[in-house]
Amino acid sequence: MARRRIGMREICCSPKSSSKSDSPNSPSTSLFSSASRFSFSPSRPSFSDSVMNRTLEMAEPMIMKWDPNTTNYAKVTSLFHESRGEANDFIKCVYNLHKAMHFHSMENPKSDKLVRAQSLMQVAVKRLQKEFYQILSMNRAHLDPESITTVSSRTSARSSLSEFEDEEEDDRIVVVAGESISEVEDVSNVAMADLRLIAECMISSGYAKDCVKTYKVIRKSIIDEAIYRLDVEKLSSSQVHKMDWEVLDLKIKDWLRAADVAVKILFNGERILCDHVFLSNDSIRESCFTEITKDGSMILFSFPEIVAKNCKKSPEKVFRLLDMYTAIAEHWPEIEAIFSSDSESVIRSQALTSHDKLGESIRTALAEFETVLQKESSKTPIAGGGIHHITVDVMDYVTLLADYSNVLPDILAESPPPAKGSLPESYFGIADTDESPAQAISLRFAWLILILLCKLDGKAKHYKDVSFAYLFLANNLRYIVVKVRSSNLKYLLGENWISKHEEKVKQFASNYERLGWSHVIESLPREPTASMAPQQVKEIFKRFNSSFEQAHRKHSMCVVSDNNLRDELKVSITEKILPTYREFYNKYRNVIIKERHSAHVVRFSPEEVGHQLSDLFFGPIELERCLSFEFSPSR
Repeated sequence: MARRRIGMREICCSPKSSSKSDSPNSPSTSLFSSASRFSFSPSRPSFSDSVMNRTLEMAEPMIMKWDPNTTNYAKVTSLFHESRGEANDFIKCVYNLHKAMHFHSMENPKSDKLVRAQSLMQVAVKRLQKEFYQILSMNRAHLDPESITTVSSRTSARSSLSEFEDEEEDDRIVVVAGESISEVEDVSNVAMADLRLIAECMISSGYAKDCVKTYKVIRKSIIDEAIYRLDVEKLSSSQVHKMDWEVLDLKIKDWLRAADVAVKILFNGERILCDHVFLSNDSIRESCFTEITKDGSMILFSFPEIVAKNCKKSPEKVFRLLDMYTAIAEHWPEIEAIFSSDSESVIRSQALTSHDKLGESIRTALAEFETVLQKESSKTPIAGGGIHHITVDVMDYVTLLADYSNVLPDILAESPPPAKGSLPESYFGIADTDESPAQAISLRFAWLILILLCKLDGKAKHYKDVSFAYLFLANNLRYIVVKVRSSNLKYLLGENWISKHEEKVKQFASNYERLGWSHVIESLPREPTASMAPQQVKEIFKRFNSSFEQAHRKHSMCVVSDNNLRDELKVSITEKILPTYREFYNKYRNVIIKERHSAHVVRFSPEEVGHQLSDLFFGPIELERCLSFEFSPSR
């Protein structure tokens, strides 16, 4: 393994560094090392000729061997694939030929040898260009952005390991799709090293344009094809404006997946490859990367802006806009790092523009939501004092919004939150001196829920029976508290808010119980075992029968969706009625049973009373089924 790595370093090293280890008879050592010890002048042209002659003598056989116009072998065989050692020698020949031409042109720019060398150089460059193209084309699978990103990350991880780590552990093979990761890395690393070797040789020899042209054509086609396969398409404003929301929603989902892949893998992988291949030239590296990625990145990053400016505005669509806003915000450090040069400023600018336009649309949608909530004016009471649809809709909306509390401070920074004075005293348990962004967002959520609570207070007044009004408030406030406790709202509003509103639920439930069942409780004597006349006993039974039947008939329509609240109410009502009635029943049942028509007097046994109380608060089956459905805004 170690030997293999040393070989890679020998192949990837530059001619200048490798020339130190060349033999004394190699062209780079014997000619140019000697040349450096002489002071050349027009009076000694013979040395220049000898340098050129020696270089041509060394380079011509090697270069012409790989001229595809000379032999079929050279036409169908890849130099870098066939013999890496010979490929390295070929590169050295080109470097030496270029140096000799430069040296000789200063002495004799019209020399026939220079014409011959130039012709030979063109053959060599065509060969290198062909090799460059073949490596890029034949290794598409190993030079795709995902492979490059994987190789880069694993290489970085390995480079940070201790040099004393076990060699076998470092070289573990993990099989993926029939090919091990180590094999993929080897092929990718070799291909990347060969591309850099060729690119540096062609650039230093003055043929950067030919090298760059080949690279751009192939790599741009890969990026453009990947963008297409990610289902990212260029859409006009009119297309988006006319598009049905269901269709646009699917395209936004596609974009969200595409943005993650494009930034983390596609553009990042291309940046890594481009930086590696053109490491020696900053301007070429940046111009190449910009031209390759500009079209695809502009299509990708312009989509959110077009959607933000042209989709039909409605509060429920805000979540897709928030998803796109969050995606850009989360990927912004990577976008800024990948598209870091001045030539890529237009790409960064487009991403920021989309980010800002999304923020504007989100602010508009949230303001519209608050306006719609404040204008809601339905007056029809909910049957059975159940949960109002506005409670379900608003709390679903607000709890989903709370999932975006990490980006909402930035979005709403330009829109001041409601003043704390607009909230009831002790409504929100955070110190007045806290002016943090988190505090501002918490106030916004508290404000939205307060608007909802005020609306519910107004709707409770439409119940003719006050006890139903309190049950309605208890039901809806418990739903709100449960939603807060089970979502990110609990972190935004705090335990103090939850505790205070739980206490309000208990107060509403107590008021319902007092107003709805007090006449049943009061129909029974305070001392059920006290001695009393038979006629008085009859009156008590009749009074209880009447009040209990009336209360049960009325409240059997009531619905309490929350299991805990339902149980709490039933237990509390039962404890206030059943023990007293059982004592009274057990003491005086035998007295009444001896008389005629006793069945009309003692109509309920304690067990029957208990059963009927236990069946409360489920409501009609149809109503229960309707209320168990929870609306969720489209996401």
